[in-house]
Amino acid sequence: MYSRSNSKRCNCVYLFLGILSLADAYAQPQPLARRPLAQFRPGASARHAQHVRKLQLSASKGKIGGNMGGGLKKSGVERNMQAKVAMPIPPKSLDIPRESEIESKLTPTPYKDDEEWLNKLDLNAFRSDMRALGKRLEAGQGQADIDHLNNLINISNAFGLLGILTVWTPANPITVMALSLWVFSRWTMIAHHTMHGGYTKEDPTGRFNRGKFAIGSLNRRMFDWFDWMLPEAWNLEHNNLHHYNLGEEADPDLVERNLAHVRGSDWPMAMRYLYVFGTIAVWKWAYYAPNTYKELKVEQMRKEGKKLPEYAQQPLTFLGALNGDMNDIVHPAEFIAKVVGPYLLSRFVAIPAIASAFGGADFFYHALANMILADILTNIHAFIMIVPNHSGKDLYKFKTSTPPNSGEFYLRQVISSADFDVGNDMIDFTHGWLNYQIEHHLWPNLSMLSYQKSHQETRKICEKHGVPFIKENVLLRTWKTIQVMVGAESMREFPQEWSHSKGTVKSPTE
Repeated sequence: MYSRSNSKRCNCVYLFLGILSLADAYAQPQPLARRPLAQFRPGASARHAQHVRKLQLSASKGKIGGNMGGGLKKSGVERNMQAKVAMPIPPKSLDIPRESEIESKLTPTPYKDDEEWLNKLDLNAFRSDMRALGKRLEAGQGQADIDHLNNLINISNAFGLLGILTVWTPANPITVMALSLWVFSRWTMIAHHTMHGGYTKEDPTGRFNRGKFAIGSLNRRMFDWFDWMLPEAWNLEHNNLHHYNLGEEADPDLVERNLAHVRGSDWPMAMRYLYVFGTIAVWKWAYYAPNTYKELKVEQMRKEGKKLPEYAQQPLTFLGALNGDMNDIVHPAEFIAKVVGPYLLSRFVAIPAIASAFGGADFFYHALANMILADILTNIHAFIMIVPNHSGKDLYKFKTSTPPNSGEFYLRQVISSADFDVGNDMIDFTHGWLNYQIEHHLWPNLSMLSYQKSHQETRKICEKHGVPFIKENVLLRTWKTIQVMVGAESMREFPQEWSHSKGTVKSPTE
């Protein structure tokens, strides 16, 4: 009995140390990206769009400046955003290859199909159709959407209850899957769409108000959405930097750029695949939690008029945060206490400790093993449903920015995103409701129920205007994403000359 218990404890420790070693492999220098002027929560008026373009032109001339406010359903984090151009220089101590050196090692992906559809596209008509559908969907939202959300919350809570009540048992697939789905659904479905504003107008109680949900206190975070990431940090990084710079160098989630250190390396291809598969199991805490918090701190420094360090736009990893690699931006103690510490203590210390009160050391290590395995599974599940949304050789990347709410802005949401299999609540739940990614990027402030309703009409509009609409099985999309990550394939370059010929620098009138 004694030796078996010790063996279980050692296995848990070895598993945890193995995860840490993967994080250490992930914490390698990545090439810096030159990000253009960030666009935060664009305004809907032509006057505001012209102001955005003026700031973009100033940035291209080497000037700094610009406040971008206004827009749809702004949160406190989004108000009074101040975007400043930063041209970071890599620290001399880091051996970071230049992007030109990286790309020279890669073979461009050949494309047999042409882009004649671009020359035939009536951009203004396409924009009008998409805007009209979005407005109609938003106007049709109501109590049914709140009821649908509450039903999904009940399902999520049921998985959580099942996992917690069986967490004391030896590691098993039922407990691990229940705990994993609990955490996964709180993020991808409940928090994601609520914090985009999908239920703010429809909820008279304010429970699902985007300006209150999961933010403002540790209590709200634990009750609404408890994960490795700080909700306020995710809100900025995802809702602003990603959504309004999709596929551009300013997009913090641009996979091809973020994995350039792997794509351009001299590693054998087998080593690249091994590296990628390892990071998939730990990416939420090894990369996403520290980097989203770094983006939040950088934005706070900009608002306060502080000078940013040269490395401000370099991605921050878990070990990098602990080592104080960006101490001027993110202090290690602050990162632990405010971001990952509460989640780490709650899930991997408190829950096993409570289990041990009923069954001693065996229950503690059973619970710890279940929590660790569930976290690995959640990382893998979330990666498969999130990252392939905007990566693959058939999706576009962009070298220039485009005015928010312009025709090309709507076009980019379609041709730089991919939908997965859709249909009913069961299919959509397993996909985290991220299988409607094209619809979500076109109208990020809609409910999950509205995305179900919009799918067929969105496809018909794209078919009408000859715009490619990519819908594919999520596992096939994941493989295409991995091919891009290892450098076997590359995303498509959007023809820059088309943007200029179509005059997208001009802000369309409402």
